[in-house]
Amino acid sequence: MVQQYQSPVRVYKHPFELIMAAYVRRFPNCPLIPIFVDSEVVKEEHSDDGATVFIERRCKVEADAPRLFKRMAGVDYLYFIHKNTLDRRERALHIEVVNETFSNRVIVHEICNYTVHPENEEWTCFEQTASLDIKSFFGFENAAEKLAMKQYANSIKKGKEIIEYYLKELEDEGVTHVPRWSPPQAPPPTASPTDLPAGSPDGQSNILALPWADKLDADYIRRYLGDLTPLQESCLIRLRQWLQETHKGKIPKDQHVLRFLRARDFNLEKAREILCQSLSWRKQHQVDFLLDSWERPQLLHDYYTGGWHHHDRDGCPLYILRLGQMDTKGLVRALGEESLLRQVLSINEEGLRRCEENTRVFGRPISCWTCLVDLEGLNMRHLWRPGVKALLRIIEVVEANYPETLGCLLILRAPRVFPVLWTLVSPFIDENTRKKFLVYAANDYQGPGGLVDYIDREVIPDFLGGDCLCEIPEGGMVPKSLYRTAEALESEELRLWTDTIYKTASVFKGAPHELLIEISEPSSVITWDFDVCKGDVIFNIYHSRRAPQPPKRDVQGAHGSIVSPATNNMQLIDRSWILGQDYSMVETALTCKEGESVQGSHVTRWPGFYILQWRFHCSPACSTSSLPRVDDVLASLQVSSHKCKVMFYTEVLGSEDFRGSMTSLESSHSGFSQLSAATTTSSQSQSSSTVSR
Repeated sequence: MVQQYQSPVRVYKHPFELIMAAYVRRFPNCPLIPIFVDSEVVKEEHSDDGATVFIERRCKVEADAPRLFKRMAGVDYLYFIHKNTLDRRERALHIEVVNETFSNRVIVHEICNYTVHPENEEWTCFEQTASLDIKSFFGFENAAEKLAMKQYANSIKKGKEIIEYYLKELEDEGVTHVPRWSPPQAPPPTASPTDLPAGSPDGQSNILALPWADKLDADYIRRYLGDLTPLQESCLIRLRQWLQETHKGKIPKDQHVLRFLRARDFNLEKAREILCQSLSWRKQHQVDFLLDSWERPQLLHDYYTGGWHHHDRDGCPLYILRLGQMDTKGLVRALGEESLLRQVLSINEEGLRRCEENTRVFGRPISCWTCLVDLEGLNMRHLWRPGVKALLRIIEVVEANYPETLGCLLILRAPRVFPVLWTLVSPFIDENTRKKFLVYAANDYQGPGGLVDYIDREVIPDFLGGDCLCEIPEGGMVPKSLYRTAEALESEELRLWTDTIYKTASVFKGAPHELLIEISEPSSVITWDFDVCKGDVIFNIYHSRRAPQPPKRDVQGAHGSIVSPATNNMQLIDRSWILGQDYSMVETALTCKEGESVQGSHVTRWPGFYILQWRFHCSPACSTSSLPRVDDVLASLQVSSHKCKVMFYTEVLGSEDFRGSMTSLESSHSGFSQLSAATTTSSQSQSSSTVSR
C-alpha cells in the first residue's frame, strides 16, 4: 500500500530571500540532523540572466534502523537525489527528492515548495508532499514501512526548527535583510520554460493546485484544532481535500472532520467511511437546519431536566442532566421516540456551536464538552425496558454522527441501581468514550478529586451544594393525560428509525389476547411492560411443553357481534386443552385496572412454550350480584363495554446477561429486586411486577 503525506501550509514571517539564505546553510550537512551525513553537488545550471538556478545533489543519509535490518539490507548508508529549482524572478523554490538506494524495491518521492505568501509578500509559505511505496523488502515490507514513516515524521518535525535555527544564526551575524533579485540592466534573452532543466516546478507540482482559501495553515491548525503530529495533519488535509473534490453537499467544518479521524485513530479509510455515512444521514434528515427549524415542544421545556450551564475549568461547554428527576417513560409515552431523538440531536448541534464560540473566547482549541449527570432520584422506574431501548438507539445515532464530542462525563450521586443501567447501556458506547466516564456515589463528589477538580466552585449548581443558580427544569411526573394514544404511537412515522416499540391488542369478553414466547434455555428472563388503555384485565402466564396451534384471530366478539378483522386479538390456548394437564399456570393471576402501567419479569424454570395472556375482567358488582343493575343491563347492549385494550412490550433476556450483575438491587424497595435472587438460582421460577397507578 502506498503511504502518502501532505503537510499544511507553514508560514514563515520572513521574506523569501532571507528564507533562502537560511535554507542553503543546511548543505552540505546539517548538525541538527545527525543522520544527514553529507551531500555533494553533481549538477548545477544557471539561466543566462541568473534568474533560475538548478542544483542537483546526491545526499548521504545514515540508515537509522535496527542492526538486523542493516545486515539484511547490506548497507549502512542510504543515498537520495535532491533536485532544487530556484526561480528568483517568481520568488519560488521547487524541491524534488527521490531515492537512489533500493530504487528497484522502494519508491520514495518527495516534493516541497517555498513560495511567497499570497496575502503578504514579506512572508514565505512552505508546503510538502511525499509518497512511499515499498514493493518488496526481504519479506519485511510492513516493518520497513512503519520504520520509514516513523523516521520521516521525525524529520518533518525538524524542518521548521532548522530554518529557524539558521535564521537566528544569520541574525547573530547581523544579516536581517537580503535584497530581492533584479535583472541585469541589459539582459540577454532569457531561457524559455522548455530550456529549464528537468525537475523544474513548471507543471510538476500539484501542491498548489487548491486555491489559497481552501488550504490549511499550520498556525490555524495549532490555534483552532490543537497540536497534531505531522502525520495527523496530513490525514486531516488529505481527507479535507478529498471532500472538496468529491462531496457535492455542505463540507463539514475542520473541527468536525478531525473528530472522525480521532474516532478511528487517524485511519484515513475508516474515518472517510463513517464520515460519508454521517454526511448522507445529515443531508437525508436536514440535520444542518435542525437548530433553526425545530421548535421544542412545551412538554420538553417543562419536563426535560437538562440544559447548558457555563463551562468547566478547561473552557469546555458544560451540559447538566438531572436524569434521576426525569420521567423517561412519561416523555416517551407523551412525545414518542422521534421527538426525544431530535431533542438529543439539537443538544449535540448546540454543543458543536458552543465549542466554536468558546474556542474564539478562550483563544485555544476547544472541540468537546463536559456532561454532568446527576442520578439523585434514579430508581427502578428508570429501567423501564422500552425507555432503555429507546436510549440505546439514541446512543447509536449519537455515536455514529457525533464522535469525540464528549470530553468528560461526570456521573454524580450514583445509587445502588446504577450498575444495572450501566450493564445495559455500556456495550453500546464506544470504548474510547467509556474511558471518559467518572462515577461518584453518594456525596463522594464533594471531596478531594471530586467536582471542584473539573468545575470552578463558583459555578457549581445549587442543587449540588454550590451557590450558582441553575436554570434547569426540576422535572416531575408527566401527567398521563398528556400521553399519546396507542393508535397515535403506532401510526407515527419515525423518520430517524423505522420500527416502533409498542404493540396494541384488543381483549374481549370470552376472547383473551395471548402472546407466545418460545424458550429454549432454562433461566431465561421474560420481561414485559404494558399499559391498560381501556377496561380492566387479568394478566396470566402459562407454560406448555407442546406448541399451540397456529394463532387465530378472533373476528367475532362477545354476544356474536362482528369485530373488524383489523382488530389485534390472538388466541393460542385450544379450548380442548385442560389446565394442569396440557398447560400450567406459572404465576399468580394479576388484576390490572384501567390506566395502570405494569412492568415485570419472570425467570423461566423449564424450556418450552410460555403464553402471556390478557383476559377480560368483569367488575365485582357484575359477578357477585344476583340481580343485574340497570347500568349493567344498558352496558351489556354495547359491544364496547366488553372490550379492553392494552399496549404492551416484551423482551426475552438470556440468563447470562444478568447473572450476577443485579446483586446490588437486593435491598431495593422495588419488586424488581426479586429478579436478582432469581437470576442467581436457576432451580426456582420467580417473577416481579410493579404497578404504577
